Amino acid sequence: MERAKENPEVFGFLYEKYYRAIFVFIDRRTADRQTADDLTSQVFLKAMLNLPKYQFKGLPFSAWLYRIAANQVNEFYRNSNRRRVVSIGEEHLDRLFSEISATGKTESSDLVSYLLNQLDQAEVTLLELRFFEDRPFKEIAFILDITENNAKVKTYRIIERLRKIAKNELS
Repeated sequence: MERAKENPEVFGFLYEKYYRAIFVFIDRRTADRQTADDLTSQVFLKAMLNLPKYQFKGLPFSAWLYRIAANQVNEFYRNSNRRRVVSIGEEHLDRLFSEISATGKTESSDLVSYLLNQLDQAEVTLLELRFFEDRPFKEIAFILDITENNAKVKTYRIIERLRKIAKNELS
């Protein structure tokens, strides 16, 4: 990191190392390869320009990139009239439902879609980072600029709210 701060050519190594992961992160949230490519480029441009301000805080450099990426995606949706996209893999769907469902059984993807539509953008982002990206609470807190405890509390409150909504829908 220190060498990259002094020599922008070294930043190319960081770009090569993290490009794919950041692209996938953004692509899952936009479902548009061109938009994901554009936003990923913006993420790395911002990272390169702000690299002198980067300070190690006990988290991997990638957490800083994910924070920039999350902000880029949020800005994209704020400035466009497109609907937010959430791409969920089958294994992530099962994991989220095991948290939500009191019975432990997997429910339909229609119910998941309905439940996620009950949440605001910040709540969906938190669930995405925790359940779909498998990020630890410490990284989630950094990416979302909240405390680790706040990330945990918010996650569990969202899950509890989704349980109640699911229970009402299945009754």
